[in-house]
Amino acid sequence: MAEFDVIVIGGGPGGYVCAIRCAQLGLKTACVEGRESLGGTCLNVGCIPSKALLHATHELHEAEHNFAKMGLKGKSPSVDWKQMQAYKQEVIDGNTKGIEFLFKKNKVTWLKGWGSIPAAGQVKVGDDVHTAKNIIIASGSEPSSLPGIEIDEKTVVTSTGALSLGKIPKTMVVIGAGVIGLEMGSVYARLGTEVTVVEYLDAITPGMDSEVAKNFQKILTKQGLKFVLGAAVQGVDTSGGKAKVNYKLNKDDSEATIEAETVLVATGRKPFTDGLGLEALGVELMPRGQIKTDGHWQTSVKGVYAIGDAIQGPMLAHKAEDEGMAVAEVVAGKHGHVNYDVIPGVIYTTPEVSSVGKTEDALKQEGVKYKVGKFSFMGNGRAKAVFQSDGFVKLIVDENDRILGCHIIGPGAGDLIHEVCVAMEFGASAEDLALTCHAHPTFSEAVREAALACGDGAIHA
Repeated sequence: MAEFDVIVIGGGPGGYVCAIRCAQLGLKTACVEGRESLGGTCLNVGCIPSKALLHATHELHEAEHNFAKMGLKGKSPSVDWKQMQAYKQEVIDGNTKGIEFLFKKNKVTWLKGWGSIPAAGQVKVGDDVHTAKNIIIASGSEPSSLPGIEIDEKTVVTSTGALSLGKIPKTMVVIGAGVIGLEMGSVYARLGTEVTVVEYLDAITPGMDSEVAKNFQKILTKQGLKFVLGAAVQGVDTSGGKAKVNYKLNKDDSEATIEAETVLVATGRKPFTDGLGLEALGVELMPRGQIKTDGHWQTSVKGVYAIGDAIQGPMLAHKAEDEGMAVAEVVAGKHGHVNYDVIPGVIYTTPEVSSVGKTEDALKQEGVKYKVGKFSFMGNGRAKAVFQSDGFVKLIVDENDRILGCHIIGPGAGDLIHEVCVAMEFGASAEDLALTCHAHPTFSEAVREAALACGDGAIHA
């Protein structure tokens, strides 16, 4: 048994960042994590390994389709799936061991095991009960499924299983056209898998700006992905060796079946709070299983806080990190703040897709007057040079030219969006962006051109 100022339950992006920040603020801190490595879903079976595979397969695509155009002649590389998996694991290990080092550097105690909260101020790990003035739940999320689908992580897989398949399948059905489904679908499509994406709604990437979503689907279709939209999956039958995905079209109730070697269920995630003892403790939950918190991330039980995927809001690692730092400030007696209006989202396909703030669709529904400045990457010299001129930057401003949102589909979109995030944090106008010198030749010039398009007009359009 040990006494702490703070015990954080969960070693994912929200939890480990929170623990480190608490320690930096002078609090005696421990972090409970049951995995053999720190980093949670993101670093072990999510964000990081998927980006490794996305990078590897993008390089394969470049070798197969663009090297010869640049005068790089030779035999196209073959895929060593076992080595690609080893590379992915090296990336995971490097990141997770890095967090272990940061814990030691900041004197954060790693309590290895799965935690529960038997009473306010107490955290049980294994047979040991530790005490803490403050407990912060950062237990993350787990994949959610649909009725009639049994996950075996071999034939019918979640994102976890999709990262480590025994072999590259000839055919794959992805259920769900969200971020995870499209990223993993892209990986396998580049590896030669015939990928079909089945989505319940009539458009991909729910919640995304509709203009971007339509263009994104066209680009992915050109890359070989097939889409069945407006289709409700009824079940998956694996009795015959292969998987048969049965679905019903929403428009006419007609039924159809797709057969595939592998089925990826990418229908979202749900809070993971099993085994914490929240019900007995009296922690209030939301109807969909999220932990209810107040404006300072405190639950209905005093001294018990919650952040990240376990509470309401977008299930994004960086949102959890922001909350982790903010709640650390709160328990240290300072002021913690998260601006939920400026949380970017990124899809790491090629091209990348990123967004922040309001979509044009949302502003129309709200009746807000706005103006759009757009610029195509066709007018960007750097994008043309690297065969990535598909897509555009779309900047949305209000009547006073203040930036309300930005949506980018194109090269480096995941990095470009942060220029707009900083501008929005400072209440900047599109003119402020337009008057800021941007290095040439860079992808970022497309952001400046979109800002210029909000005024008198872009230069290179």
